[in-house]
Amino acid sequence: MRKDRPSLRRRCFTLSLLLACASTYALPVKAFPHPQQSNTKEELLALPGEIGRSGGRLIVPLRSEPKTLNPLIAADSSSREVIGAMQADLVHINRATQLTEAALVKSWKISADGLQYTLTLRQGLRFSDGHPLDADDVLFTFRVYLDENVHATQRDLLIVGGKPIAVRKVDAQTLVFQFAKPYGVEERLFDGFAILPRHLLEKPYQEGRLGQLWAPSTPPGEWAGLGPFRLKEYIPGQKLVLERNPYYWKTDAKGNRLPYLEELVFLFVPSADAQVLRFQSGETDIITRLGAENFSALGRQQRGYTMADAGPGLEYNFLFFNLNDLGEKSSADLARKQKWFRDVKFRQAVSAAIDRDAIVRLVYQGRGAALWGPVTPGNRRWVNAAIPHTPRSLDRARTLLKEAGFSWSTVPDGDSALLDPDGKPVEFSILTSSSNADRTKMATLLQDDLKQLGLRVQVVPLEFRSLLDRVTQTKEYDSCLLGLASFDADPNSDLNVWLSNGATHLWNPSQSHPATPWEAEIDRLMEQQLSTPGFDQRKRLYDRVQEILAEDQPMIFLASPDILVGAKNSIANFRPAVLEPYALWNVEQLYFRNSRENASR
Repeated sequence: MRKDRPSLRRRCFTLSLLLACASTYALPVKAFPHPQQSNTKEELLALPGEIGRSGGRLIVPLRSEPKTLNPLIAADSSSREVIGAMQADLVHINRATQLTEAALVKSWKISADGLQYTLTLRQGLRFSDGHPLDADDVLFTFRVYLDENVHATQRDLLIVGGKPIAVRKVDAQTLVFQFAKPYGVEERLFDGFAILPRHLLEKPYQEGRLGQLWAPSTPPGEWAGLGPFRLKEYIPGQKLVLERNPYYWKTDAKGNRLPYLEELVFLFVPSADAQVLRFQSGETDIITRLGAENFSALGRQQRGYTMADAGPGLEYNFLFFNLNDLGEKSSADLARKQKWFRDVKFRQAVSAAIDRDAIVRLVYQGRGAALWGPVTPGNRRWVNAAIPHTPRSLDRARTLLKEAGFSWSTVPDGDSALLDPDGKPVEFSILTSSSNADRTKMATLLQDDLKQLGLRVQVVPLEFRSLLDRVTQTKEYDSCLLGLASFDADPNSDLNVWLSNGATHLWNPSQSHPATPWEAEIDRLMEQQLSTPGFDQRKRLYDRVQEILAEDQPMIFLASPDILVGAKNSIANFRPAVLEPYALWNVEQLYFRNSRENASR
């Protein structure tokens, strides 16, 4: 079995209430039946760690309702978090160690030339509806992911060397994956591809209806997965309830079938402050995605719960300008501004004028890290330590602007105004998400920093969907402040961001050809590291990508927050990680120490 290199995972943008707590009584750990519905022996996976007790209902808040339970099209964080507790993949990345683990497959091997992966499934495994899992389900799953008409969000990760990965079945438990060229991340590829039930989805797939299936309102009998929990109940605007999957394929070290919890409840709590109140009152058991202010407030009033700072995560926040080639669609005003935006010295000047340390101090209360590149300090293995962390310098910013032909004049209010080479005032807007308080604060700080340079900046908060529509569809914007959260340390988790033809190449997405020589060089480097064996060689290539991004500043990197979470003291095996899902990555092992407390709920 090949081991342990940084993982490949999906990326996406980062982005009523009813507490229904029916009493649930803790059961003895052996009380759950060991489902054995055929003569085939189950090859279960035993997990190390603290032995727990079965029973109980864990209540977790979600900021928004999941848009879908369909792993093919899930893009929002709420959908991904729920799906993560309901589905399973072939090879898994342990979120604590960041190393690969056998999952639905018990073993794998890679050919000497790196072009062929042979995976062997565990025997006797079943979906949550009791239907057996075999190689035909895996074949069906990857056929669906690769189908261009399905529009699966992960499809591009299955195209290697310009060709789709080929999959063939050897027998009921064995599959061979054939690559057109070696793939640097090796078995990391298989993390994050939920295996689908062919017996439920093949007919809808043939009818072209697959993308419409598995909304949260799906009847439980029409849904099946391989994760620790399965669908039980959905009440729009209130909650989504999952129940224990009796066919789950993991046990603890003593052979007790996991998960320990009887139910996992996602309560829809639409604001950060409301989530804090629910947690303080004991109505929810775990809280994640905390801002620094709420984290500090909870830390000062700890009553029956513990707060944890897991350290810098893999989220990076950044400012980027509209560098799209809009042709005749561009307004005269935007075309004038794009002349500034395309000048690397203008972008470098804006970067030099930003006080990143102030952002960390004022937005994150010191619980974060300033950034000059896309790789955060939380990704120690891949960060390029040679990239200079240049402190804020208005003098350097002014020098760069002068070299680019900009000048200053005094306006009636006595302030200095920056003028472009044509003598026009330099003014632009920054879009940001109205639902993200940290980024709104960040945008306001940028506004103040750039005012000292003579730039007039307007902050425009928008609902997140409207913001994405402006950036990716209409492309009617000047600049935007966003954040992306890597799902793993490996650079290929950002492939769609750095390749010029990537859909999340935000400053000018989905280019047919690289618009600039430096973008062409990034394309070459990213493609090369994709098929290069060995960490050291890949690291040198990705270090150069980071250097280009720091030099040309298509994205002006700002700061990364720490991962801040909390949990009741009664919850055992709680070990937050810096990779998503931060608190529920080992949900199958979470349990309540105090059965009486949990039963009283």
